[in-house]
Amino acid sequence: MKQCGMRKYVHSLRWHRVVLRTRGIPWLVLLMLMAWGSKGRAADLNASETDVSVEVHGFVSQGFIKSTGGNNYLADSARDGGSLEFTEVGLNFTSQLTERLRVGMQLFARDLGPVGTYSAKMDWFYLDYRWRDWLGLRAGRVKLPYGLYNELADIDSARVPILLPQSLYPSASRDYLLAQTGMELYGYLSLHAGGALDYRLYLGTIYVDIPSQAGSPIQVSRVKSPYIGGGRLIWETPLEGLRVGGSVQALRLNFNFVTSPGMMDTNSFSAVLWATSAEYAWRDLLLSAEYGRWYVHDESSNPLLLQPDAVSERMYVMASYRLRPWFQPGAYYSVFFPHVSWRDNTFQVSAREDVQHDYAATLRFDINTHLLVKVEGHYMHGTAGLDSGLNGGTAAAQLTQDWLVGLVKLTAYF
Repeated sequence: MKQCGMRKYVHSLRWHRVVLRTRGIPWLVLLMLMAWGSKGRAADLNASETDVSVEVHGFVSQGFIKSTGGNNYLADSARDGGSLEFTEVGLNFTSQLTERLRVGMQLFARDLGPVGTYSAKMDWFYLDYRWRDWLGLRAGRVKLPYGLYNELADIDSARVPILLPQSLYPSASRDYLLAQTGMELYGYLSLHAGGALDYRLYLGTIYVDIPSQAGSPIQVSRVKSPYIGGGRLIWETPLEGLRVGGSVQALRLNFNFVTSPGMMDTNSFSAVLWATSAEYAWRDLLLSAEYGRWYVHDESSNPLLLQPDAVSERMYVMASYRLRPWFQPGAYYSVFFPHVSWRDNTFQVSAREDVQHDYAATLRFDINTHLLVKVEGHYMHGTAGLDSGLNGGTAAAQLTQDWLVGLVKLTAYF
């Protein structure tokens, strides 16, 4: 890990070089082929003795990324010919064991530049006991209810854009923002004429496995998360199709570093993330907007590793419209400020590394009920979301200020 690695940990929570891993992509593919072979849709595996059925769903995606200006984005995308390091494979099983008890799990593997490298893992798993509509309990590795769409990060067929707005849903941080291991309380309360409330409260931890760091001057020897907790409240308003809400999350990570032979340093940081959300669906039109801030506080036994407190600002507005059953265009504007205090009231800053404006447009084509193709383009102004590690160690201040990204993604699902 380079000396600048801690800045990535502290300021943007993009910890993509510390990856949760479980080897075994061959058996993941084998299970998926078996499930697909049994039926080309959700499988219903009946057991006559227990009258329990299991639903099986899966997906396979292959994407392509090409960026301009010499800026590598998410993968080695600036090279001639772009990058095909954009692959996702998932297989999930769910079963309604009783009227109130449900269980589920998903196996997942991906490759996105330096992240994943096709290593299969248990993406999420849970047991869910719903006592009443207004009170239920989940336990296991449960998806994090952050914002409107964090739980859709691995469901390409459920959204229009290839990349969700990266200011709030950074793809490189998926392993850390997707799920937590612990407990969750949830419920849905009808307010009758006042609409309804959907709430979720959770507390748990994140387990992190450390990959090889050969050649790095600073070695991470251990990472532990004492806690992660938070919740989300969404109000389904009396106006049909309109829902608004808020999310908050608090977590802490502790690191042990070997900075020189026989020398061990400790570093920890705590973070608080919050977001406000609004979504309006009317017929075939979907509009949404979210605004959030991430607060990070760092502590270290080594002054060289200590980073100043940071408050980042993140927001987007997004729209999509189903013109035909097989065709949906969409667009969004997203902006990310690593340091909110460095921007002015016009949402501009003077330095390219202190902002990233993202103007995106997507065309989604549903070829049939199991196959879709998406084409997406981005105009980027600023380099705040770029990783110097992916760009040969070049600092964000030295990268091209205005650049483009093009993506194509093919997804099959059942």
